[in-house]
Amino acid sequence: MKLPALTGKQIVEILKKAGFEEVRQKGSHVFLKHPDGRRTVVPVHAGETIGPGLFSKILKDVKLTKEEFYRLMKGES
Repeated sequence: MKLPALTGKQIVEILKKAGFEEVRQKGSHVFLKHPDGRRTVVPVHAGETIGPGLFSKILKDVKLTKEEFYRLMKGES
């Protein structure tokens, strides 16, 4: 499954739907944590999309499949 190119800001918003919350920010890097202990860091640069390698790393960190992420993105549960 190929997901559309997303910005860091969009990824942060989608992860918030999954229960993640921003715990801190250092420069352009947003640190997110889930109550169950999962955590990741998403770089937020204006207008720049997240590359496929980094996006895969973020999904691995948060233990979501592309399909689960896509459903969150589309607003499904």
